[in-house]
Amino acid sequence: MSSQYQDFGFSSADASHMHRHFLPEVISLAGPVGPGTRVLDVGCGNGFTCGEFLKRGCTVVGIDLSEQGLAHARCAHPEGRFEMLPADERILEALGEAPFDLVVSTEVVEHLYDPRSYARGCFSALRPGGRFLCTTPYHGYLKNLTLSLLGKWDFHANPLWDGGHIKLWSRRTLSTLLDESGFVNLQFRGAGRLPGLWMTMIMSGDRPKNHKA
Repeated sequence: MSSQYQDFGFSSADASHMHRHFLPEVISLAGPVGPGTRVLDVGCGNGFTCGEFLKRGCTVVGIDLSEQGLAHARCAHPEGRFEMLPADERILEALGEAPFDLVVSTEVVEHLYDPRSYARGCFSALRPGGRFLCTTPYHGYLKNLTLSLLGKWDFHANPLWDGGHIKLWSRRTLSTLLDESGFVNLQFRGAGRLPGLWMTMIMSGDRPKNHKA
């Protein structure tokens, strides 16, 4: 999500192949949600994740840079608010919204040139005590070694994929990003495949209750 953004090319508002892996963990880590819960989806794509929170009665705002994705989201979920905005530290100011209870961002951070600005924006968009949930493809020693031994790196991280993954995250590096941005109470879960070979990982972090803007 930058000035060099390459539209993903969403063809519908349906779930991606990754939703079945990360969505149950996202819902679990979100904790109790319902009417009165305000949710921001940063990099909402076609709005499928937004729809899951709307089903639970939440008030939902989604931002993305994909014209096609936002068109599908608005059509499928007219009760939500969807805006074309970059994922940077000015999110809340650009939206003109009050801080949110929950900020969700799924399979986004691996595409960003400036993940620190993104993380600061997600932090600032939360009320004190609010929670951030982030998912991204998992990379750790065992998975990286397996990819190397099988000669799968050109397939897994193909540099010819315009708009593809430009940063590969481990539990340690993603934890460092969230910690630097001010998040506390970090939690980690892996999803898909065997432990250590996970397809994706889910991390949550809270904005401290006593933290003021």
